Amino acid sequence: MRKLFTAGAMALALMAQPVLANDKPGEGVTVRPMMPTQIEEFFQHRILFRALQDLGYTIATPNEAEYQTIHVAIGSGDADFTAVSWETLHKSFFDEAGGEKVMSRVGNYISGALQGYLIDKKTYDSGVHDISQLKDPKVAALFDSDGDGKADLAGCIPGWGCERVIEHELDEYKLRDTVTHNQGAYQAMIADQIARFKTGKPILYYTWTPYWVSGVLVPGKDVEWLSVPYTSLPDNAKANTEFDGKNLGFAVDNIGVVARNDFLAANPAAKKLFEVAKLDINDISAENKLITDGEKTSADIDRHVDDWIKAHQDLYNGWLADARAAAK
Repeated sequence: MRKLFTAGAMALALMAQPVLANDKPGEGVTVRPMMPTQIEEFFQHRILFRALQDLGYTIATPNEAEYQTIHVAIGSGDADFTAVSWETLHKSFFDEAGGEKVMSRVGNYISGALQGYLIDKKTYDSGVHDISQLKDPKVAALFDSDGDGKADLAGCIPGWGCERVIEHELDEYKLRDTVTHNQGAYQAMIADQIARFKTGKPILYYTWTPYWVSGVLVPGKDVEWLSVPYTSLPDNAKANTEFDGKNLGFAVDNIGVVARNDFLAANPAAKKLFEVAKLDINDISAENKLITDGEKTSADIDRHVDDWIKAHQDLYNGWLADARAAAK
């Protein structure tokens, strides 16, 4: 009996070893992430950081940069991955940084991201529905905030990618003479638009989802998306720009992971995680609203991650199970 018990115990121990070893397939590997400087995009990264840590990986202190620089860093080997590469918007950044020869788009982390131009609902309901109507100096003057007679568009910071689309469309739709594309600090520009809205003045701004702005200036209630007369994107890019019956002029986009090919080849568990991880765009917007309401410390964001994982534990555990299986 003793010999049988000992032999059985040894067999069970040997059977358990691969499972235990596979529980942390990333042990001994340090991952070098790149993130944007915008605090509103820390949450989605830290969810992946937590999953990578649960798989045994060590997360190096993330470097922060604007989107074009992020792609350059990954392409040149100074970083391993980012989780905020827009499939259409950032395609030129991806290609210019080395493209598929050195890195890959992996999975579809966030679906249905929107961008476009919005105005206050009062002005929209008065008949201003399309950006091309701003060619009319009288219409453009409604959005003049500095007295020069031109519409002031709260636009996009250089390096984000959206500035290329806006600049292209200002030329394409012949709006240069009547519209000024303001490109200062985005948060300050939006704060000014919100203040103007509260005093009943017309507003004109660019924004995107997921982001907190559409939780404060709610489309359909406070503001409305403007249409564009037809799709025209930089470099003759082809994309679906239709949303809710309108042509927004920007691709209805997907946001996902871009990672170095050599990192993916050496780390099948991380690759599988990136492939299966999916985050509801509304969850990001809700977390961004918490930041706007004052929960903006690093500890706050970590708590937001804790709360999200707890609320989606089965989903999260499924990511880990798939990643561990891929490492066998």
